[in-house]
Amino acid sequence: MRLTVIGTGYLGATHAACMAELGHEVVGVDVDRGKVPALRAGRAPFHEPRLSDLVARHTAGGRLRFTTSYEEAGAFGQVHFVCVGTPQRRDCEGADLSHVEHAFGAMGRHARKGALLVGKSTVPVGTAARLADDHGVEIAWNPEFLREGFAVEDTLRPDRLVFGVRTPRAERLLRCVYGPVLAAGTPLVVTDFATAELVKTAANSFLATKISFINAMAEVCEAVGGDVRSLSEALGHDGRIGREFLRAGVGFGGGCLPKDIRAFAHRAAELGVDLGFLREVDAINMRRRDRVIELARQLCGGRLLGARVAVLGAAFKPDSDDVRDSPALNVAARLDLDGADVTVYDPEAMDNARKAFPLLGYALSVEEALRGAELVLHLTEWPQFRVIDPRRAAELVRRPRIVDGRGALDAARWTAAGWLFRALGGPPPRPTAS
Repeated sequence: MRLTVIGTGYLGATHAACMAELGHEVVGVDVDRGKVPALRAGRAPFHEPRLSDLVARHTAGGRLRFTTSYEEAGAFGQVHFVCVGTPQRRDCEGADLSHVEHAFGAMGRHARKGALLVGKSTVPVGTAARLADDHGVEIAWNPEFLREGFAVEDTLRPDRLVFGVRTPRAERLLRCVYGPVLAAGTPLVVTDFATAELVKTAANSFLATKISFINAMAEVCEAVGGDVRSLSEALGHDGRIGREFLRAGVGFGGGCLPKDIRAFAHRAAELGVDLGFLREVDAINMRRRDRVIELARQLCGGRLLGARVAVLGAAFKPDSDDVRDSPALNVAARLDLDGADVTVYDPEAMDNARKAFPLLGYALSVEEALRGAELVLHLTEWPQFRVIDPRRAAELVRRPRIVDGRGALDAARWTAAGWLFRALGGPPPRPTAS
């Protein structure tokens, strides 16, 4: 089939490349004239495993093209996927739908008769029905469930597909688009617009709630001298609860969970439904960043001014260069404001981090970041950080003190190497050399 994908950000570029991988002819559309030439040259606009290879291969093979012209896109595609961003509004916690409105309006004017416009953006419930009424075109809603770092896999082999449709024809067209995926046995839920919109926001809200729950338990463990790692392990054996998303740490960030739970609570309030628990989920998440700052101050003798701090991590999660609402960079910037001498290192997100926080210090390697540090903060769970040799690291730093903000390091190994080791939700540290 001939498909267009409007928006070539994280969602759109991945969707366009994966649709080409499934055998479709695809045109990607973006109003950012600086981004399109790089895509035409086969370069992905961000770091995501496997994506660069797909973009390069399918642009070279002619199956994937990019343009800035809605008119060209409208004349090309039979099915148009809208994959633009819905950031948080500046004036409130609701979603900014201006990009979605523009995309549907433009495609409504330029799409061929009989074309299907498919929303993939995360939107407040009720948006699809309103867009269908406003623009007089056939619309479907097909929410995305991508995990950064696994986006290609999640598109080509998703754990489920959801089609929000009003007509059998829309369902047939989407079944054709996803034919190879459905043939592989992927579960399909066909439903109405509102439910399709809610699946995405409900899923993100549940995941955020689970993360904040274990972080709230970490606060309790810290108050009573318990160990949240052992607590998480015991809870994870319960089949009703499961192990996923039960690791306490500095909390979630990125371009989805924080703004999506705020927008969901805001929309629910507009509908007269109280989802106030999501505000507490958000508050718990933000408190974890405060706790890292508190631990840093304690380990620096109550004074951050002039303290040399190495921050390992800038991306909000590993296998990504996305620094949107990154807990690691938020903590680093706040330490800098408190007078600390902060140096950040991340394997992939350095360029984006510099753009977002140009006044922070940056290192070219782990070793450079550690050299002379009085405190180390482990804030993004990259595999490279988990395998650091703590004895070698102790030779580089000025004082061997570390806060594991992701609960991923081997406390016994670091302590045996002479480090004062603290973790969120961990028991009080045993005395060691400093």
